[in-house]
Amino acid sequence: MRSPIHIFSVAEYLEAECKSEIRHEYLGGQVFAMAGGSKAHNIITLNIASHLRSLLRGNSCNVFMSDMKVKLKAANQNKTIFYYPDVLITCNPEDRDKYFVNYPCVIFEVLSPSTEVSDRREKLVNYQTIGSLQEYVLVSQDKIQVEVYRQDLQGGGTMEILRNEDTLVLNSINISLRMADIYEDIF
Repeated sequence: MRSPIHIFSVAEYLEAECKSEIRHEYLGGQVFAMAGGSKAHNIITLNIASHLRSLLRGNSCNVFMSDMKVKLKAANQNKTIFYYPDVLITCNPEDRDKYFVNYPCVIFEVLSPSTEVSDRREKLVNYQTIGSLQEYVLVSQDKIQVEVYRQDLQGGGTMEILRNEDTLVLNSINISLRMADIYEDIF
């Protein structure tokens, strides 16, 4: 016998998520629990967020870590999605919601074995629907490698792979991070 899958409204999801001890991502009415990350994942996320926060201090931009959701529409569908990026930045003064961001300009995902396929495919495609998003950054935790997906003004995009001695330039916020900053205490 099959059990029906409960489809949550956005309001039901947001209410339940405020009370939940674990985080869930929301994809068009379905809710999925998120797995915990490794020590390396946590250190890299903290390195990125803390360096960005320090560099953006006094600026109108805000840096958020993995407990802040981003709201978007699924690519080629009219379904709402809420993801929990590892790090995100918004500089839009209209981003006033208490529990999620609507207008990120930069999103970071630190790749994990359990999320890498989703981060590279599903999230990449869905994040491209966010008009404000200029850079989507994938960070490996197993080697020094960062991939930057950039949106251009014509609606196209580029991808750049950075390694050991390279510098990550975030054009949207005019800030740079060295690989040594991102991978501090990892390698």
